[in-house]
Amino acid sequence: MLIRHVVEEGVLHVALLHDLDIPSRAAAALHIETLLFTHHPHHVRIQLPTSDPSPASVSVLARARRMCERLAIPLTVGGPATPRPSRSPTAA
Repeated sequence: MLIRHVVEEGVLHVALLHDLDIPSRAAAALHIETLLFTHHPHHVRIQLPTSDPSPASVSVLARARRMCERLAIPLTVGGPATPRPSRSPTAA
C-alpha cells in the first residue's frame, strides 16, 4: 500500500505511507487522481512521510497540485506527523 486516505466533511486527507521510488510514483499519482474524481472533495490535504521527501514523492506532490489546480480544489501539504511527547505521571 502506497497511500492512506480518508474523507471527512468534504476534505480528502491523503498520507504517503513511505517515501516513494520511481516504480511506485505512477501508481501513487494514479491513486490520488482516482480519489479526486471519485470523492469530488472541496479541499485536499497531503501528508508527506518525511521532512526531506524523495524526488519521486515530490513528483507525485507536483502532479497532485496540478490536478487540484485544474479542478479548482485547494491543496494543503504537511510534513510527517510528529509524535506527541509522553506525559509522566508526575507531570502537572
